Amino acid sequence: MIQVDDKELQRIEIELLLDSIFQRYGYDFRHYAKASLKRRITQYMQRAGVSRITDLIAPILHDEAFFDGFLKIMSVTVTDMFRDPTFFQSLRKEIIPVLKTYPYIKIWHAGCATGEEVYSLAILLKEEGLYERTQIYATDYNSHSLAVAKEGIYPLQRIQQYSDNYISAGGKSLFTDYYHARYGGAKMLEMLKENVIFANHNLVSDGVFGEMQLVICRNVLIYFDQDLQNRVLTLLHNSLSPHGFLCLGSKESLKFSTVDKLFEAQVAEQKIYKHLHSESS
Repeated sequence: MIQVDDKELQRIEIELLLDSIFQRYGYDFRHYAKASLKRRITQYMQRAGVSRITDLIAPILHDEAFFDGFLKIMSVTVTDMFRDPTFFQSLRKEIIPVLKTYPYIKIWHAGCATGEEVYSLAILLKEEGLYERTQIYATDYNSHSLAVAKEGIYPLQRIQQYSDNYISAGGKSLFTDYYHARYGGAKMLEMLKENVIFANHNLVSDGVFGEMQLVICRNVLIYFDQDLQNRVLTLLHNSLSPHGFLCLGSKESLKFSTVDKLFEAQVAEQKIYKHLHSESS
């Protein structure tokens, strides 16, 4: 009999669980960062009232509603309006002037979660006179998050923070101009999603998403291992038009990635990169 310690046994259990999910539903979590994986699986074990990881496998395979609950745990939806205001300042000062030179603009917001940053982007584009000639593709693999994003209703108790972020990001109006207080929450104005297409897209398994002048994928890569980061970064690179811009999260970087030499830093401190187009790229 082969003897294994608890740590190795846990690794085997996680591998069996993730293989089962991939074969049954097509969702591939096998290259997510190990620490994040363990934390979220533990959360769902506590919610499901089970003591072993393998106790999750049978209900996940046979009960789609049970798997749906697991999917919610696995989806990272921590976000805010104008999250990291200095990023939006840089976008306004450094990138918007370049985008203004295009007759029509396509933007992909990958991993948009519940949509707060999509509406933030729409507001910024509106204030810079670009929204009417821009198409935004806002995607996420979590259908529940996308449903919230499409609805555009957020808790009223968050509005003061959103307003503070908006001001810090260089907002040119009043944040109250962009929502109505109703339904027990703050509903973003319909005009802010007129040029937004919300769609289901899985960065792990789906393909290139058009030819974009700007791709925003912030605070997503940190949950992937190095192999998956490289695969996703290649996908994002291939989705950019010549000289397009890629925006990552504050804790993310192209350093040591397979696409590092295909970009140059446009605003290094804000992780905004410019695609170095060449005939061979």
